[in-house]
Amino acid sequence: MRLKEWVMLPTDWIRSGGLTALRWSSGVGSDNTAALMTLLRIAHTADESGIAKATYDDIGLSTGLSRAKISGGLTVLQENKVIARMPLGRSTFQIVNFNPRQGWGKLPARCLYSGDHIAAFSDFKLRNTAELNALKIYLLAVAFRDNDTNLAHLSYDKFQELAGIDRARIRPALSVLTYTGLLHTERVASRINAYAISNAYRLAGLDSYRHAGTTGRSDIFADLISDMQ
Repeated sequence: MRLKEWVMLPTDWIRSGGLTALRWSSGVGSDNTAALMTLLRIAHTADESGIAKATYDDIGLSTGLSRAKISGGLTVLQENKVIARMPLGRSTFQIVNFNPRQGWGKLPARCLYSGDHIAAFSDFKLRNTAELNALKIYLLAVAFRDNDTNLAHLSYDKFQELAGIDRARIRPALSVLTYTGLLHTERVASRINAYAISNAYRLAGLDSYRHAGTTGRSDIFADLISDMQ
């Protein structure tokens, strides 16, 4: 499977709070996790019009999901108007509102794979809310990433507001992202208070040459610490 370094993912639905509909509850939590896992696989091979061709076997190979979970995940995505099924016949999917001119974020692709499998998903068991919340935070980072700094500046309040994640569940979700290597957390000068420090998030494998040491933020951070001493 030939993959690009990154692909375009429509983000208006993420930025407007669409992830809040995907909650962990009895009987549906794992399907919601499977939905976001499946979305990544579909987006990774979508063409310039947002259409991807992938069989259940293709999706299962990349995600480790069973056919039943793939089916459940696809239903969730369709019901939430994230994808449309069979735009060009069997095993084809259209990412809804795909517009290469606006309203999209960079979704890492090639770096996530070991062979044909998304490496991070090897640790996913679909048994707890931390995995679902981790994927929601990951997509928020895609949607809110600043192209100049290569960071997504997101507060716990934003995680609650735009993804429906309880504050007590945010840290476990971030731990999943750190453990699986999907997301890096950086400490940066706050954009609100000149004397405060806040967290920002960097997507693994995306413009990896752009970090605190190459964008000038390391000097800003050092000056801030010096002023506080």
